Amino acid sequence: MKYRESEEMYLETILILKQKSANVHAINVADELGYSRPSVSRGVNLLVKKGYIVVGQGGELQFTAAGKAKAENIYDRHCVITKLLEKIGVEKELAEENACRIEHVISPELFEAIKKFVKNG
Repeated sequence: MKYRESEEMYLETILILKQKSANVHAINVADELGYSRPSVSRGVNLLVKKGYIVVGQGGELQFTAAGKAKAENIYDRHCVITKLLEKIGVEKELAEENACRIEHVISPELFEAIKKFVKNG
């Protein structure tokens, strides 16, 4: 998996976990993704270096403004692509799984066209 995809997956996962609980730690991300703790620790450190998250004194992960905006954008892509796939008859689980793949490689222009189609159609 390319780093950009991994970075986006971590950000999206943190956002989803934060919708369930305000206190999200690296271990929660590791459990959710099925990744090892050391892998997630490296990923978290890279997100900190890029300025997307900060780690609180208790180890809780907090978004910076840039990190939250990026995570919300990624999640929006995921939701819209999932809706499109379901709209064309793909079962929810398969749509979710494939949206995860597509969201990382789709161009902004194509995504906007899909978003418009899903919203209007």
